Formats: sequence, C-alpha cells, structure tokens
Amino acid sequence: MSREESFSPSSRSWLPRVAVLSVVIALAAVVRVVPHPLNFTPIGAMAIFSGAYFTDRRAALVVPLVALFVGDLFTSLHVLIPVVYASFALNVLVARWLRSHRTVVATATVTLLGALQFFIVTNFACWIAFYPHTVEGLRECYVAALPYFRNTLLGDTVFVGLLFGGWAIAERAFPVLREPAPVAATV
Repeated sequence: MSREESFSPSSRSWLPRVAVLSVVIALAAVVRVVPHPLNFTPIGAMAIFSGAYFTDRRAALVVPLVALFVGDLFTSLHVLIPVVYASFALNVLVARWLRSHRTVVATATVTLLGALQFFIVTNFACWIAFYPHTVEGLRECYVAALPYFRNTLLGDTVFVGLLFGGWAIAERAFPVLREPAPVAATV
C-alpha cells in the first residue's frame, strides 16, 4: 500500500485514527514523567505500539520521538540522548513487522528483542562514555545495568499489553479507529 493510497486527500477516514494514536502516545509519554521505578516506563512500548499501528512510517517515527523529546525536557537531557533516540527509532522500525504479523507471540518477541537491543546499544554507549575502555570496564558496565534491564523488560511488557490491549478494545468499540482500507488509485 502506498502513502497515496492510505492518505488520499479525498478521504479523511485516517484522521481520527492518527489523532487518537497520537493522543495515546502523548499520554504514554506523560506516564514517563510521573514518579516510577527506574526504567519501568512506557518508552519501549511506545516505540513498538507506534511502529505497529501508524500506517505512515514517518508518523510512526516522528510522533513518539517528539513525545520522547518533550518528556526529556521535563526529566533530563544527557549526553547519550542521540543513542537512546536511535535505539528507540530502531524499535519503531522493527515493530513495523507487526503490522502484518500481529499475534501475541510476535508482539512478545518484538518486545523482548526491543528491550534487548535497547540494553545492548545504550549500555555500549554508556561504556564508551563513562567506563574504562577495557574488557573489565565493559563487563562492569553491563553487570551494573542488569537491574535496569529487568525493569525495562517488565515496563515494556506491561505497557505493550496495556497499549495493544487497550487499542484492540477501542477499535472494537469505535470502528472509526480501525485502519481504513486503502483507497483504490484511479487510472
């Protein structure tokens, strides 16, 4: 399906869905700035949800990245933000696969892979920025990060369940939120 097919100017059936998806992402970002256990946030879930449900690839990346940035303005800006955002964007892109494979097992697999890649990528950057550049420094960095990984995985799992489950209920209750069928191109 091409962008023109799903976002035809003559058909605005996608507008309520995009608006509500954006609000859901914004609400998830707000949850991130309220007190919570370290790394038990909806950030990874936002990326996966966004990648799986936004039809437009650019919206899937931009909406949650903007929400993440606004949240960072309230929490903290730090030297590793470019790596965190790149890892977050990678999770959005990996979750695009769920658009055509949305099952509990596939979603759980993407959630686990997303948490693992976030752990590996961001802690590697942390090692480069803050630890001795030795094998022992690398080991020390990843061992120190293990408790945070547990909370990241738990947070991602809980919030993916809430976002995906909540959206499924919303789509059933409000058919306007369902992904519209592509508009056929005229020749």
